[in-house]
Amino acid sequence: MACLALSLQPTNGPDIMLQTREWFPPSRALAALSAFRLTRLSQSSHRNASSSASAQPHPSSDDLDSSLGDDPLAASSGQVIVGVESKYRVIYRLVNSIYVLGVTTADDQARAATNAFDCINTVNQAVSVVVAACRGVDVTPEKVHRKYPEVYMALDIVLRGAAGAVRLAAILSSIHGDNIAKLVSSAPDAESRVRGADQWSAQMEALSADRRATLESFSGATFELPPETLAAGDEVAAAIAPVVVTEDQSQKDQPPQTTDESTEEKDPFAASEKLNKPEEALVGGFKKIKDPTSDPTAALAGLEVTTLPPAEATKPTFVSVEGFEGDYGGIEFGTEEASLNDAFEGFNTAFGGGLDASEFVTTTKTKPKGPGLTGLELLATGPGGPTPATAAGSQLDGLMAAQAAAEMTIPEMYIHEEINAEFKESLLSRVGLKGTVYLRTLPPKKAAGKETEFSFRLEGTSVIKRAALLSSTVSSLENNLFHVRTGSKEEPIPVLQFSLQPKLTPLPLRVRLLKRHSGTLLSVMIQYASNPTLPSPLTNVTFAVKLPVDPTLLNVSPKAVLNREERELRWHIPDIPLKGHTGRLRARMPVDQDSSEGELDVVGVVRFSGQGLMTLSGVSIQPASESVVQFTEVSHTYSTGNYLCL
Repeated sequence: MACLALSLQPTNGPDIMLQTREWFPPSRALAALSAFRLTRLSQSSHRNASSSASAQPHPSSDDLDSSLGDDPLAASSGQVIVGVESKYRVIYRLVNSIYVLGVTTADDQARAATNAFDCINTVNQAVSVVVAACRGVDVTPEKVHRKYPEVYMALDIVLRGAAGAVRLAAILSSIHGDNIAKLVSSAPDAESRVRGADQWSAQMEALSADRRATLESFSGATFELPPETLAAGDEVAAAIAPVVVTEDQSQKDQPPQTTDESTEEKDPFAASEKLNKPEEALVGGFKKIKDPTSDPTAALAGLEVTTLPPAEATKPTFVSVEGFEGDYGGIEFGTEEASLNDAFEGFNTAFGGGLDASEFVTTTKTKPKGPGLTGLELLATGPGGPTPATAAGSQLDGLMAAQAAAEMTIPEMYIHEEINAEFKESLLSRVGLKGTVYLRTLPPKKAAGKETEFSFRLEGTSVIKRAALLSSTVSSLENNLFHVRTGSKEEPIPVLQFSLQPKLTPLPLRVRLLKRHSGTLLSVMIQYASNPTLPSPLTNVTFAVKLPVDPTLLNVSPKAVLNREERELRWHIPDIPLKGHTGRLRARMPVDQDSSEGELDVVGVVRFSGQGLMTLSGVSIQPASESVVQFTEVSHTYSTGNYLCL
């Protein structure tokens, strides 16, 4: 080939890089580069000597003749032949303070011109690579060292003659890209893409992979027909191709004629005659095998033995479910009880599993006892003490609901949604949303014994995955129409429940937990960002971190509340804007365990709730007929269930 080696040699200092072909020894390339350096230094010293001689008052005529002319190595580019026994032609270009050198042979006079021009083209491409890596003609050894891997791989491609005009442009544009793999792998197809050639190889590769996956799935599939289907098939086969019965077979098939048939009717309550028979006749004539070494299969003679299924059929089958932003787990058939709780697409309530109609069954509630002798129960329900949990959530909510019920003129409907999510580092591993449609009827005193009956429509149901109805109250009329008929009650009635598809479930808040355990110091940071598409910003958000130990010294930013009994650190954020900067919560504390002994478990929990005229899922309640208003849609509520970051 024309160019045997490429090198980057600064004017002052050691060589930066050397690229050689496989068959060209690096030692010879180093010898050629050393000879070029000596030639350059000798020319420089000769030029300095000439300049010093010209400064003398009376120079000689010989010194004047030797100082005439320009130094060939002082130009920005050129070529020089170096070496004594093995001569090499060195093509050079000076870019700022670095020589870009190309080494080729100089012995063969027939191909000297061809090798020189090809080597010049290779050196020019190497100059383009170096200039692109340094972002300009201000090329210095420090800038080359910053992009050393990219320059090394690019010069390797250029030296092997695989860089055309189009590919060289792709290499130069990829030097400051993401990684070196893109620089190497994307360049071979650049020329074909520019020319408009079809990437049939990629299409055929995708088709072959699809075909291979189909063959593997069909080869591993097993089909088992039930006995009823086999029996029906035998009957059809017998009807289509009847079996020819011979005389011997007909005689064998005829049952033996008994001569002791009696025409008298037998007493159904009479004792059986088999009681008088010996024991051998009662057991059917089986004989006991006294020799234990005999063949045990002799006892199975004449019996139908069911063949066991193959070993592949008894192995459990694992079905993985890939969903939004990662793998959501799966169910392993054969060990359902063990893997059902761990599977994301299982039937757990937290992350949008199957809905059970038994959830709508109302349970009897015990009436609260009256105040005791000391009146502690009244003190607990006062404004200074904790309020007991009620169906509405608190005593104040119950009073507000009672006041709203007193002002009601028509029934009210609203949706309560519970969002669940689990983050692992910066990735969303599980997500689910369960919504419940509530109906608040007129109070019994105001309804005067009349039933509540109307129809409503659900809009935005394309995101719903599963739904369940309270069949005793609601009936479906298809096309998202539902009819309600129930008596009046004091408490809201859950008439419908639904869960969303994981990939269509909205995330109100994205959370990331970072922890660093260096030595005996544990640092924890929570990053959070709000979803800009929410109908309203989140308010009163609480972030909690489950600490592994009870801290002695704790440094937090911003201020937080520490619960030493539960070993929980809490931050209360009053307002999170929709389009704002990422929030950060930091905590640092010393621990007794060293980082070399293992990682510490730190879990972050997020709690928030709110209400608004729009739901998180986009599901809304509309009247069946716009002309007749039979109910009102009040503010919807939402809250968090299991909102974790690990």
